[in-house]
Amino acid sequence: MMRKQAEVLEEAIQVVPSERQMAWQDLEFTSFIHFGMNTFTGSEWGTGNENPELFQPKSLDCRQWVKVCKAAGMRGMILTAKHHDGFCLWPSAFTSHSVASSSWRGGQGDVVREAAAACREFGLKFGIYLSPWDRYELTYGQGEAYNTFYKNQLRELLTNYGELFCVWFDGACGEGKNGRKQEYDWQGYYDLIRELQPNAVISVCGPDVRWCGNEAGVCRASEWSVVPSYYSQLEQERMKAAGGQLPREINFTQMDLGSRKAIRGAEQLIWYPAEVDVSIRKGWFYHEEEDHTVKPLMKLLDYYYHSVGANASLLLNVPPNPEGLISRRDIEALLSLGAQLQIDFRENLAEDSTVTDSCRLDDLHSGQMTLDPNPDCYWHSGPFGKAAELILDLGDDYDINKIVLKEHIRTGQQIEKFAIYGEVEVKGKPQWKLLGKGTVLGHKRICRFTELRLQRIKVVVEQTRGFATLSAIEAY
Repeated sequence: MMRKQAEVLEEAIQVVPSERQMAWQDLEFTSFIHFGMNTFTGSEWGTGNENPELFQPKSLDCRQWVKVCKAAGMRGMILTAKHHDGFCLWPSAFTSHSVASSSWRGGQGDVVREAAAACREFGLKFGIYLSPWDRYELTYGQGEAYNTFYKNQLRELLTNYGELFCVWFDGACGEGKNGRKQEYDWQGYYDLIRELQPNAVISVCGPDVRWCGNEAGVCRASEWSVVPSYYSQLEQERMKAAGGQLPREINFTQMDLGSRKAIRGAEQLIWYPAEVDVSIRKGWFYHEEEDHTVKPLMKLLDYYYHSVGANASLLLNVPPNPEGLISRRDIEALLSLGAQLQIDFRENLAEDSTVTDSCRLDDLHSGQMTLDPNPDCYWHSGPFGKAAELILDLGDDYDINKIVLKEHIRTGQQIEKFAIYGEVEVKGKPQWKLLGKGTVLGHKRICRFTELRLQRIKVVVEQTRGFATLSAIEAY
């Protein structure tokens, strides 16, 4: 029986992120490192028939990868420990198709270990990608035999390389109608991760982080973190196991996943934030003929503002070359991005300012709390969130072109419509000029506009699901 709108909305108000999801959202910008056999064969999807001896990254320097990523503003790195060809970047005890079968480093090499150590050294979080599809492994398609094999490899990665912030599952499979069919034991994979790496989020084909629906570097104008549970691989598997029917409307490319209309009738809602994955080049692996496709600074900035600035995380792929290094063109683009982000967010002009509010839950949740760096301090509207106003007074005029707003997502995602105004003089009289408007805020919304000289900025909450919160108002 379809639930009433009011009942679904009441549930939506109460859905909040887990601690691991909170930690993941705080990272905001991370790197994807596609590196493996495809780097040496010029392929994107290998066959599994490649000779391990082809793997010869003679100048491998994972410290270089990490230093470049950190300079670009990234806070984490995810390595393709095994792609679809089945070649493992660590000496797995469960296959001969790995670095141990290459003469590189005398058969003693371990890219995963070097990458994890470099991340620890320079303060980046480390995560791994382990392709469920394996074109080399003979047990693929044999049900439990392959699931046991896969969990054995997963256990190696979960126990031998320190703390992981993410395990990234790709659902890709190109076997075709006559190919091998494998039923993945998703629940078993998840249970193993929760047991051995309880703080790691499980991304894309997992319960913690969802794919935004494209690889174009942008998310939706309204990117809800609260969506129907059937968008999660975990919930889909549970529904199948219980003999239930999956809704026809499961489509990650739909433009609306979380509005009141989209969640109407949903049996259950979950916190399932979006990740935007895109490559700095045309392909995901390095190909010399694609050197000219490295994205320019303005494109990379667009990716950042249309993901991190729109309640999503940005996962930017940076593929090392066959030498085992990030190439010069990529480095130049990434260093330019990092430098520009430093300029764009060098000084928060809202610090040491004053915020007044039209309503509040109590004096501990006043508008002034939006300027407190403590994440546990926030403005709460109380039950009067709709039409609530906060006015930021900078104390003097400044050139402003960006306002950053953050909801206190520990209490959920509540704001459905907002507007930002700046006070300007028109014929000698102060007037409020619209600077920007939108729907969801969530973890972070960066509102950009033509630069104006401003002292007072007003944030108006026009619609909420029950109440409104803001943990930060920043001006740049």
